[in-house]
Amino acid sequence: MSLSGSESETLPGFVSPAFTPPATPGTSTPAQNRQAASVPVDSSIPDGGCGQKKPRLLEVLPEVNCVVRARIPTTTGTEMFLHLYTNNVDQKEHLAIVFGNTIRSSSLDAVRPGETEMDRMIRGAYTGRLYPGRTTSQLPSSQAEVAKSDAPLVRIHSECYTGETAWSARCDCGEQLDEAARLMALPGSNGGVIVYLRQEGRGIGLGEKLKAYNLQDLGSDTVEANILLRHPADARSYGLATAMLRDLGQSEIRLLTNNPDKVRAVEGPNREIVVKERVAMVPLAWRGKGGIKSHEVGEYLRTKIEKMGHMLSMETA
Repeated sequence: MSLSGSESETLPGFVSPAFTPPATPGTSTPAQNRQAASVPVDSSIPDGGCGQKKPRLLEVLPEVNCVVRARIPTTTGTEMFLHLYTNNVDQKEHLAIVFGNTIRSSSLDAVRPGETEMDRMIRGAYTGRLYPGRTTSQLPSSQAEVAKSDAPLVRIHSECYTGETAWSARCDCGEQLDEAARLMALPGSNGGVIVYLRQEGRGIGLGEKLKAYNLQDLGSDTVEANILLRHPADARSYGLATAMLRDLGQSEIRLLTNNPDKVRAVEGPNREIVVKERVAMVPLAWRGKGGIKSHEVGEYLRTKIEKMGHMLSMETA
């Protein structure tokens, strides 16, 4: 069923619950075919548009393994394939949200000893679509979809329970996740990947993040609050994201981010991934497109710009 006019504006955001309190800010992403602005970047040269800091990188990329993949129809009418990964550096299950049916995981598709065709279909190692009565995991080559050669959009997104589930107006994490999904699902898009890393609170965990919120209410900004709790301003690592993108067959990407550290960090120690373009994530409210409007999110964005070097300008707010 399709909706038009004002009805389409009431659809919940991509990650919003089915019911969202009507006063909650920033939970609905306008259904428009807006393309995001992008700029070429090159981290191999000093003035390549990637900032000046050199993030600490792992010497060797982690080992990752995609254990299952499933098709997810979404509340916005599009669909994606959710990939669940394990790894050799932590006990967390990280995710890759893949738009399009041509981006494949090599670890998922690898044949496992003793498995049947049904085993492969159950864990998602199939081509095409599943349907009742299907008996083989592979389609004839004439029916297989051909991958597009253009660099796909990629978003490296860190888990944010408060911003994605609890309707928080302290950050724009939920809005950024919605916007990344919208861009990857646009007509004519060659798909994309949202790497969803389980590093809540910039890597300090939910409990410590909530303590940081209390410190913010006492007058600290986000960076100061982390430091007062004896944490780095940003404790995240992106080696797992690099390894997951490699497993998904990616070598050149267009990265959705305002964070210059992400550009260098996701490329890996030996530039296993090359970021060809940085695609800006300008807050919807700054563009007059609704979005989150609060004192807290304004200060959050100001701190990102002034203390963390994010590539935004408060003059456009």
